[in-house]
Amino acid sequence: MTRKETQNKNLTQADLPEVNFSDYGDIRYLHLGTEWVQGSMLLDKPFDIELEYVQRMMVWLLFTEPGKVAARRAMQLGLGSAALTKFCYKKLKMNTTAVELNPQVIAACRLWFKLPQDDVRLKVILADAAQEIRQPEHQGRIDALQVDLYDHEAAAPVLDSADFYAGCRDVLSEDGVMTVNLFGRDSSYLSSLEKIAEVFGPESVWAFKPTREGNTIVAAQREPTRPERTELVQRAELIESRFGLPAKKWLRLFKPVW
Repeated sequence: MTRKETQNKNLTQADLPEVNFSDYGDIRYLHLGTEWVQGSMLLDKPFDIELEYVQRMMVWLLFTEPGKVAARRAMQLGLGSAALTKFCYKKLKMNTTAVELNPQVIAACRLWFKLPQDDVRLKVILADAAQEIRQPEHQGRIDALQVDLYDHEAAAPVLDSADFYAGCRDVLSEDGVMTVNLFGRDSSYLSSLEKIAEVFGPESVWAFKPTREGNTIVAAQREPTRPERTELVQRAELIESRFGLPAKKWLRLFKPVW
């Protein structure tokens, strides 16, 4: 992906992809040594979410009472450009944890993408997500688990086994929700969807139609519910007015899979 008006800075570490960014107009993009966009930030609104598929990762809000969001706990597996982490921490005022394998991604987010330093509500953990979600302190405590784990080639999720998704389910609270970015609708997507359904149960799984770029966001509830349409519309309106996310549009594109 060649972009005009591009400024690149590089951070390197053995065995991990090069981390760089590019500026195009009023948007900054994160790259892991390739043309693939791994995240973005609006330069004049650094705590908003710019990419459509990343906005859709917040669809768990439809299953949460808006007045109780700030009392809930969020976790991101895969930091990206920290868009989800910053939004949950700054906009939703949630207790927020992010897990990232590459220390240079964390450094890049703090240098170039306005990620705040850790404090009482924010914690960024340098770790392998598959191992971190097994830690006792996370079990049953996460209300919103957002999974976006791709390497620099962005071909398929790095962690995508039934065992991994079982670990994800274990960290969720009773009414917690996992959202996952699955790229495309090829055999990889269908295989991932089947594993998620195997672990969570088919009745727990919801999905968006894919974005133009091919990202399909899937949501899985720890305990399945089927909210009434009127309730979803009311929540979508509140989400849109309070948090600036296009939640009313989501309702046209987001449905139970089975």
